[in-house]
Amino acid sequence: MNKAELITKIAEDAGITKTQANATLDSFVEAVTKTLKGNGKVTLVGFGTFSVSKRAARNGRNPQTGAVIKIKAKKVAKFKAGKELSSKL
Repeated sequence: MNKAELITKIAEDAGITKTQANATLDSFVEAVTKTLKGNGKVTLVGFGTFSVSKRAARNGRNPQTGAVIKIKAKKVAKFKAGKELSSKL
């Protein structure tokens, strides 16, 4: 399912226009992004938790040359499915 299909589904289920559904989805994504940027986490009971995880710096290899390269440390977004969602899958 892509974003357009999700917007159509939200609009049908909620009885709102696609424009309103798009604005709602964009607002949700923006709120989650802002919270994660501030090192917070977003928990939706029954669905899951969005959080930030830190990856340590490490050595890697260039697959073409085999040379060792340094991979910088970085923060990555993480999602852990909730109990209810996991049980439905």
